[in-house]
Amino acid sequence: MSEKNIYDDPKLISVLKDIEKSFGKGAIMKLGDKADLDIEVIPTGSFLIDQAIGVGGYPKGRIVEIYGPESSGKTTLTLHAIAEAQKAGGTAAFIDAEHALDPKYAKNIGVDLKNLIVSQPESAEQALDILEMLVKSNAVDILIVDSVAALVPKQELEGEMGDQQIGMQARLMSKALRKLNGIISRTNSTVIFINQLREKVGVMFGNPEVTPGGKALRYYSSLRLEIRKGETLMQNGSPVANKMKVKVTKNKVAPPFKNCQITIAYNKGIDNISEIIELASLYDIINKAGA
Repeated sequence: MSEKNIYDDPKLISVLKDIEKSFGKGAIMKLGDKADLDIEVIPTGSFLIDQAIGVGGYPKGRIVEIYGPESSGKTTLTLHAIAEAQKAGGTAAFIDAEHALDPKYAKNIGVDLKNLIVSQPESAEQALDILEMLVKSNAVDILIVDSVAALVPKQELEGEMGDQQIGMQARLMSKALRKLNGIISRTNSTVIFINQLREKVGVMFGNPEVTPGGKALRYYSSLRLEIRKGETLMQNGSPVANKMKVKVTKNKVAPPFKNCQITIAYNKGIDNISEIIELASLYDIINKAGA
């Protein structure tokens, strides 16, 4: 009996084409599909993450969300992306809503501080307005928002927290992303939102973890990366690096659900040497045991 290929069915091919026509390229795909290599990207700074994403980096003209628990390497990933964009002659902006950007660490990673645009907004409204203005300018290639959890609405900052203010952050994000999505596509800029993981109170079944800011960011993101801290690497009794587990939880430019493990060295960022060894072993270029 010959192996069945469901994609020989003209009715299925027809409906798949209709879905793609109605909802856009990437709305539906076969898990065995190859990535669309025509997509312009900004390298992540990690060979392993580039491979997991499937197209070699963060897609241009798209929204990306990087989320995970505290101290899991989220900001490090975005600083590497900025460094890669700058190396290629691009312009980068960092909207530091957390007021926690470490210039020394950014420089160690390779960020050109003199040519980095930085904003430390006072409220969610100001942050999202600045983001929109920068994207509309068509002069910035990559923009980072750190972080969604730190985007506090003006009314909340002023202490006006009544029933009407509940969910205001989610409404602000939804409104902003509806406008930004089309502009980002037209200007071919890459916007990366850093987000936290929080535990929802009272969840008895299923995953209690949620990301702040409502559902809009999940919907509008073409790519979502989850990063979690793994093993701590020691040298002479002192911690020198952390293993980080990265999972592609949503991908509209290549098949999703790929994952990898990277090493982030303290004060240095992603360890590319260990990644080269990992990839060389994966493709049988070297024998890892004897390397």
